[in-house]
Amino acid sequence: MEKRISGHTGLYGLFGSPVGHSGSPAMYNKAFAYYGLDFAYLAFDVKEEDMPKAFEAIRTLHMQGGNFTMPCKVAAARLADHLTPAAQMVGACNAFVNEDGVITGHVTDGIGFVKNLENHGVSVRGKNAVIFGAGGAATSIQVQLALEGAGQIHIFNPKDRFYTRAEELKEKLSDACPDCLVTVGDVKDQKAVAQAIADCDIVINGTIMGMKPHENVSLVDPAWYRKDLVVADTVYNPEKTKMILEAKKAGCKVVGGAGMLLQQGAVNFKLFTGKEMPLD
Repeated sequence: MEKRISGHTGLYGLFGSPVGHSGSPAMYNKAFAYYGLDFAYLAFDVKEEDMPKAFEAIRTLHMQGGNFTMPCKVAAARLADHLTPAAQMVGACNAFVNEDGVITGHVTDGIGFVKNLENHGVSVRGKNAVIFGAGGAATSIQVQLALEGAGQIHIFNPKDRFYTRAEELKEKLSDACPDCLVTVGDVKDQKAVAQAIADCDIVINGTIMGMKPHENVSLVDPAWYRKDLVVADTVYNPEKTKMILEAKKAGCKVVGGAGMLLQQGAVNFKLFTGKEMPLD
């Protein structure tokens, strides 16, 4: 990569915490090198409360674009100059493009997630889904599921500040996608969670559970799995989370998070460069 670095190298980056595990720098830098582009992509460990300073740095350093990961996606949406319609609905963004000082926030997590399911032979149209989480990534997935024609989406989250966001999203989706039934429940209500999983086709983890330092945590009781269930994770490091390992042992069809990273990365790369990411 050093041969590509010059006094004109364009800077891209990932903002969030933790980011030490991220595969994004390797993925984007390899794609930049493939095309011989004079760009570099770095990861910056930034807490949510420091996002205003991060945006100052983006502007000061004339960063051309990049990504936001947990827990910074919602704060990023508040700080961006413009949001795409989907990002406005989600209330979060995971990608940005800086054009002459104007920062536009995009949301591509949901697109990448659905594409990853499709690559594993799973369609969401008409399906019932249970999804844990109400943060940026989970919300993006919920919106995309509804747009892609899911029949029902059951959201479970602790009763924290994100729970209110989930209830607000429910109202937005009832207007935008009236054929999709959306419910919001407390993840502590294990009876409700168990019943929702018993009636669903796809179970999705959209939280940090399974990622270090929570690698020994799963939000799904293994007794709830059955062989006709699809179990998907957004966590990709470790590649096989506790949830994925237990679901596979139970005979479920499992879809890990690495494919989602790659697919949403391809969408982001097109935003950044106008080129197709060399996925192979």
